[in-house]
Amino acid sequence: MSNPIRQPRAAFPATVLVGALLLAGCSQTVETEPPGSTSAKVKPSSQATPSWAPVTGTPQVIPAVRDFRRAEGRGWRPSRGARVVVPAGPKSNVADEAQLMARDLGGLPVVYGGETVQPGDIEVKLSGKGGTANNVPVEGSADQAYTLTARGTRLTLTAPTDTGIFYGTRTVKQAVRAAGGLPEGTIEDRPDRPQRGMSLDNARKPFTQGWIEDRLREIADLKLNQFQLHFSDDQGFRIQSDTHPEVVSADHLTKAQVRQIIQLAQSLHISVVPELDSPGHLGAVLAHHQDLLLHRASGSVVPGAIDISNPKAAPLVDSLLTEMSELFTNPKGAPAYWHLGGDEYQALMSSSPSTTYPQLSRAARQKYGPNGTIEDLATGWLNDRQKTVEAKGKNRIEAWNDGFFSSPRASAAKNRMVDYWTGKEIGKRDPAEFLREGRNVLNFNDEFLYYVLGEPNQFTYPTGQRIYQSWTPQVLRHTQPVAVPASMTGPDRIPGARFAIWADRSQAQTQAQVAAGIRLPLAALAQKTWDSRKPALSWTDFKALANRVAGPPR
Repeated sequence: MSNPIRQPRAAFPATVLVGALLLAGCSQTVETEPPGSTSAKVKPSSQATPSWAPVTGTPQVIPAVRDFRRAEGRGWRPSRGARVVVPAGPKSNVADEAQLMARDLGGLPVVYGGETVQPGDIEVKLSGKGGTANNVPVEGSADQAYTLTARGTRLTLTAPTDTGIFYGTRTVKQAVRAAGGLPEGTIEDRPDRPQRGMSLDNARKPFTQGWIEDRLREIADLKLNQFQLHFSDDQGFRIQSDTHPEVVSADHLTKAQVRQIIQLAQSLHISVVPELDSPGHLGAVLAHHQDLLLHRASGSVVPGAIDISNPKAAPLVDSLLTEMSELFTNPKGAPAYWHLGGDEYQALMSSSPSTTYPQLSRAARQKYGPNGTIEDLATGWLNDRQKTVEAKGKNRIEAWNDGFFSSPRASAAKNRMVDYWTGKEIGKRDPAEFLREGRNVLNFNDEFLYYVLGEPNQFTYPTGQRIYQSWTPQVLRHTQPVAVPASMTGPDRIPGARFAIWADRSQAQTQAQVAAGIRLPLAALAQKTWDSRKPALSWTDFKALANRVAGPPR
């Protein structure tokens, strides 16, 4: 069982549970489990069968469940005497998920082992061989599936992994908030896209540990499973460093705080994706290593860009990558993510790179022959940085799309994910090119998924409505689906998307305003990555549901 330093707070107020109890009441009759039950051990008991107004309609949750088979009956509500039953025991993989659900429902008791499943109870158990090790993030959609059955006043939650169990507990929590419980029948649910998440620019605008942890709880309730942390940029380096304390900004997260954030994320089945951007966006580091700044032929300095032809450049960045890779640990057997950045290197945004940066051109020819280019040199730089983090166990490597170039001399590592954010930059490549090359592409479409503080450079704050009505994972740039065969746009090639918060004008919004502004877009993203089909609810109804299931502001 996990035991995070900061346990997820009980987000379901006890007063709400009391209301549910008053609604449910208790009758004096006893029901046994109907034939065909999925419960492991159900016997007649002295526990009175709860009586309540039937839960009607379909399950009211975000994202909506993919399949619900209705049955005749009253459904399930939290009631007086209800318990969470874990047959596998208190040390099983699902015990912590069961305990979290019990807290979310106002403090239900949790019982273990050979307990009889009584009327009103929730039974939680793994199916099959028991899945992965405890709280190890899973990658495939099938491993994130779960089944919930409300039958005869009892609720049964099963899944192949504890990740699936966790998502089932989120469905129960939301359904109780939205409608008081779950209707009679069986939910079979799983995501369409296996990777779904949020990215936070903590470099330009430092966010507190508490704010970050609240967002982790929020996205976990929406069944989002990735949190990218962009912690270094021109404006700040926001994590404690022991190898290079000189680069660290005054307002930063300590390593202890980062470990607490990671531990909470793991308990919520969220993978953390650290990002240390290079060779651009290094201004906070280079402010203390100005001998490594990139210069133009004219002698002027390029702010934030490191001179990748300087032999001292790679050791500096590699020492930071090594230290931070050791900080951002992963459970054994879990996917270990790292984001290399690679975007907006100013040397490659010039109309004549070789003329403007002759030192880079010379280095490229020395390394790649007479036809070597600065693009080759930049590609080789990211390949070398990838080797650095891979040596520390990172095995899921990503970079921004404008850090990938077409060249026969230096090709980006084949296992590197393309995080496609824009088709507007100099050197842009159509996302279709990456898919045809056999690369996997994660959707960061800046037309829909970029929340840029202050709305600079013609950015506008994205709305949940626009994502909900006009975006799908196949819309990688601009507003139309990528023009490739359908076989190239499935979950195996476009595994999902992340919603990105960028703090370009850091004072434009407070932390509270950011939290309010991203709430509905995150809900819409959760819906469209869990099920990219046209949603059943209108936007008006979806927005109203989001307000019901969100709970009090955090």
